[in-house]
Amino acid sequence: MSIAENFVGAVWQVLLELSPSLLLGLLIAGVMFVYLPRGFVHRGLSRPDLASVTRASLIGVPLPLCSCGVIPTALGLRREGASKGATTAFLISTPQTGVDSILVSAAFLGWPFALFKVVAAFLTGILGGLAVNRLSPPETPADVAPAAQTDERPREPGLVAVLRYAVFDLLAAIDLWIVLGVLVAAAISVLLPADFFAGQGWSSGLLGLMVVLAISLPLYVCTTGSVPVAASLIAAGLPAGSALVFLMAGPATNVATFGAIYRTLGGRVLSIYLAVVILMSLAFGLLFDWLLATPAAAVAPHQAHEGGWLGLLSALILLGLLALLAARRLRPSRAASASPASDLVLRVEGMRCGHCVASVKQALEGCASVESAEPNLGSGLVRVRGRGIEPGTLIEAVRQAGFQAAESGADR
Repeated sequence: MSIAENFVGAVWQVLLELSPSLLLGLLIAGVMFVYLPRGFVHRGLSRPDLASVTRASLIGVPLPLCSCGVIPTALGLRREGASKGATTAFLISTPQTGVDSILVSAAFLGWPFALFKVVAAFLTGILGGLAVNRLSPPETPADVAPAAQTDERPREPGLVAVLRYAVFDLLAAIDLWIVLGVLVAAAISVLLPADFFAGQGWSSGLLGLMVVLAISLPLYVCTTGSVPVAASLIAAGLPAGSALVFLMAGPATNVATFGAIYRTLGGRVLSIYLAVVILMSLAFGLLFDWLLATPAAAVAPHQAHEGGWLGLLSALILLGLLALLAARRLRPSRAASASPASDLVLRVEGMRCGHCVASVKQALEGCASVESAEPNLGSGLVRVRGRGIEPGTLIEAVRQAGFQAAESGADR
């Protein structure tokens, strides 16, 4: 077969492996969102102690938030009174895992790898939070601005609400990264020989971990979408510990996260955050290779098989959902169309996923003068409707949510 035919076959194989676990994880996450008690995420995080940090890390591990989705959520926790340590623990532990990522990791790399990654994310979050509490200046009440309880939004329990959140909030936040991850994983499996990294002297030991770390730190990496890539790299001979570093440091660090931490928590906390993520990623990578690596391999990368009816059905459903989300993105923006003179259109920078959209909408609709806010992810425009709305107030509300905004000429 030609390279193109092999590539298409590899893409389909990755989809067969990915789809069942991803869809199940999205469904579980939707159930958690709809049925968990209101305010559950925001309780008990205010004290600068071990208990608050542990709760923040424990809450963050199962939440399926991507790297950019966790930023406004963490900022919301901070504004509602979470300590610097708890906020840091949440920022570290959340993007590395999530129920969808855990199940996908188990499907591609085996349960030992998946569970080790969960423990690593949890402990790294706790250590980061404790370090911030210990090394940053004591907080005063003025350090945390009061804000509305963001988790007090109306919820309508039911299957429709579960599916709406799973598809239009969660999957919409990572769909492009899922597609990219599938394509990259397929390309690696087709183009790299099975023993490619095994023949490279730099790929093993601490040097290999540091090379992977240097590549991962500035990138925006979706933890779920990057799992197939990690599996393909392991299949090509990359040590499992290096793949673990990629899956830990990549999702937890990127330029947007650095900026948000610096603006909200300060330069010292950012330095502690980076130091903890770097050191713990390397330490757990070495530990994983030492504890679990064997001549037979410590992980089980995906192998070619037909996938059965469940894999086939799940792959078709996932492809349909991805097509639906793509069609929604390509629709003309209602915010850019003509609107009544009393409306205001803002251009918001930094909206990159469904979580970002929800955060901007929530921040604007929390203003007393706003009746409704309609963000559009594709255009970056938000149509705000209300009475006596003040542009400066709305722009400040968006800024507090972690984004930048300015008036747009679309409403003129």
